[in-house]
Amino acid sequence: MAYSDKDWPQGTQTLGRGLSIILAVKAGVDTLSELALEIGCTRSTTQRLTAALLQQGWLRLKSMGRYGLGEKLTTLTTQAQAATPLLGLAAPLLQNLNDTTGRMVHLGVRSDSAVIYLMRLDGRAPLTIRNRTGQHLPLARTGAGRALILDETESDWARLYRTSYRHMPAGLSSWINRMRFYRSTDCVFDLEDDEIGIHCVASPVRDATGCIVASISVTGRASDMPLLRMKALAPQVRQTASLLSAKLGWHELSDVAD
Repeated sequence: MAYSDKDWPQGTQTLGRGLSIILAVKAGVDTLSELALEIGCTRSTTQRLTAALLQQGWLRLKSMGRYGLGEKLTTLTTQAQAATPLLGLAAPLLQNLNDTTGRMVHLGVRSDSAVIYLMRLDGRAPLTIRNRTGQHLPLARTGAGRALILDETESDWARLYRTSYRHMPAGLSSWINRMRFYRSTDCVFDLEDDEIGIHCVASPVRDATGCIVASISVTGRASDMPLLRMKALAPQVRQTASLLSAKLGWHELSDVAD
């Protein structure tokens, strides 16, 4: 169990339970019954705590009674991330990619099993999509998210897939095969995986140690970005990611194959 009343001073246990609920939701525990088990409280007590967190904006209610992190928390996360030098180094490179492609560009980073968008530059043509700056989205569903996990093991891929696609277990094998190909090219294609009618090309950004610390993506309508166009955009996205990686101290040992 992640939480114990004994870990908190007398009179602060309710605060501890609330914070433990937030941490549990962040880790992927998102139903009322699972949260009650996590903090060791009755369903009714857990429901009162989650209701208060929902009212104050620390949690939000997703479809089918599942909980997600609220706007108040994602805003604080974004502000904390903005204090790092990553945004300053990435901004001119993303602006150039945005200018040359004319399409929506994102910078994403990982938070456990989710991707957070730190920056979003709209394209020349209006594009309405669900994601927004500061939002948490499942890693396995988005191009930007999958670019962040290209170096993970296949068992980790499978775990993240099951977290993101709870109701599509039969799709795991083909998804793993796609990930193998994307790892070989250092570039991920989102083919309406997260949102119908939306395509995305994404590539990972590495730090001086070679670890993936961010991802850069270009997003557009599927009708405007068919597979052939996505393949043409891939080198630009990879090049932008490589330039940002170089600014972070990463030196590639060899060229990435197309």
